[in-house]
Amino acid sequence: MVSNTEKVVLRGFIDIPSSDLALVLRELAVHIALTRQEEGCLIFEVSEVEGEPCRYRVYEEFSNKSAFEFHQRRVAESTWGKVTRNVVRNYEISGV
Repeated sequence: MVSNTEKVVLRGFIDIPSSDLALVLRELAVHIALTRQEEGCLIFEVSEVEGEPCRYRVYEEFSNKSAFEFHQRRVAESTWGKVTRNVVRNYEISGV
């Protein structure tokens, strides 16, 4: 059983359809800012993979499972969640 005090780490990448890229990138700064303000967010980084303009590296650390789950719920209901519905996510998550 995972302790709620264990840090949660998510790492991986997202692949954005080229037809959605401009819209997703316009919303990305807002998504990053809102996430970094969440209680329990320790690190939140999203960066373009060099040479692959539609692939972005994602690295997140949350202080515990509750903080991570809150983030997931908020994202699902946010503008970011709507504009990234066609994005392919490839993540490894530890601590959940």
